[in-house]
Amino acid sequence: MDAVHIGRPHPRPERLAADKGYSHNRVRSWLRQHRIVPVIPTRNDPRDPRQRRDPAFDKSAYRKRNIIERCIGWLKESRRIVTRFEKLALNFVAMIKLAMIDRCFRLLLSDSA
Repeated sequence: MDAVHIGRPHPRPERLAADKGYSHNRVRSWLRQHRIVPVIPTRNDPRDPRQRRDPAFDKSAYRKRNIIERCIGWLKESRRIVTRFEKLALNFVAMIKLAMIDRCFRLLLSDSA
């Protein structure tokens, strides 16, 4: 996360949600050192007895992670975005916006929604 810079400095997030693949003590300690609350379920790893269930795990915050996963899935329906035909960042962002507009129209105009 230290390597990510997006233009002007941004404050660090308060919480970080990740799947069980990131349930390592090293990841959790790094997050806590940077005052970021980890929202990561613990793995069921019988080889690592130190991995215990986190009593502070926030299930409702973890469920909100699904919103982002579905959004990425919708974007992957657009072949132009997945293969990144657009080389310029400005054009790529415009295609992402068009894909989201397309998704909104599909939801608004569908009979099942």
